[in-house]
Amino acid sequence: MNALERRWYQSPALALLPIEAFYRAVIAVRRSAYRWGVFSSARLDVPVIVVGNINVGGTGKTPLTIWLVKCLKEAGYQPGIITRGYGGKASSWPQTVAADSDPALVGDEPVIMARRCDCPVVAGPDRVRAAKVLLANSACNILISDDGMQHYRLQRDLEIVVVDGERRFGNNHCLPAGPLREPVKRLKEVDHIVTNGNARTGEWGMSLVQEGAISLADASSVPLSDFKGQAVHAVAGIGNPARFFNQLRAQGIKVIEHAFPDHHPYVADDIQFDDSIPVLMTEKDAVKCQRFGCRRHWYIPVEACLDQGFALALLETTRKMDNG
Repeated sequence: MNALERRWYQSPALALLPIEAFYRAVIAVRRSAYRWGVFSSARLDVPVIVVGNINVGGTGKTPLTIWLVKCLKEAGYQPGIITRGYGGKASSWPQTVAADSDPALVGDEPVIMARRCDCPVVAGPDRVRAAKVLLANSACNILISDDGMQHYRLQRDLEIVVVDGERRFGNNHCLPAGPLREPVKRLKEVDHIVTNGNARTGEWGMSLVQEGAISLADASSVPLSDFKGQAVHAVAGIGNPARFFNQLRAQGIKVIEHAFPDHHPYVADDIQFDDSIPVLMTEKDAVKCQRFGCRRHWYIPVEACLDQGFALALLETTRKMDNG
């Protein structure tokens, strides 16, 4: 966490408040322009569920998106995913993402979703164009826009905001004085708030469960308990590395922390250490380290677990969208 990010969880610097006021005015005008038709927006032929947040950085959107796909499939839907492809260096967009796509080209999170969801995934900064490409090449009848909260050019039928239950909203200020993309009052307008951690009144609880470790060398798996009492190098290039480190410690693992920026472009030296201690990392890191990982390197996939009531509420809403 750099100096500015640390400030986001303390009292804001007074010098940044005028810039924050300007930022708030800009985003308010922009949103009103879409609402009143000054800026054009697109309505698709299938329902659109937006998963996003009002914070900068990771809150657990990708695990929730994977959970949503599985829930919708079990209910008989054929979902597809569009996503930004943040960090991808492709020369043209949108990009259709497969399980074996290069994360350096399309981004790390799209590759994870393609591997875990077994559904069409298209990445690109223009969400409307990405959605049209996906729908033209698949039989999807419902669309999930991952990290699409602020992409108002694509109309949506359902908004789900993910909140980090530990860090919440920092100092409650917008950029650059705080970590918020939009003011907290924006939450009053969304359909569901899912909290990764301790949920409050009006929020659905979500926990991320670690069940085992998978080898980068040969995809073999072992229980996470195999590392209990051991020292490990813990590598995390995610929005909140401390969450990963603390989850490992909760399993009785002795953690040597190696935190990297979110979406870090790994090179081999980043995960090579002058000892024989195991190296544990997140799945998001692993998709970028796969090509130079060896037998000492393991990743820890997580599964999102949500309140049963949320699944019922989600499916009730989707049925109304079908009938609407």
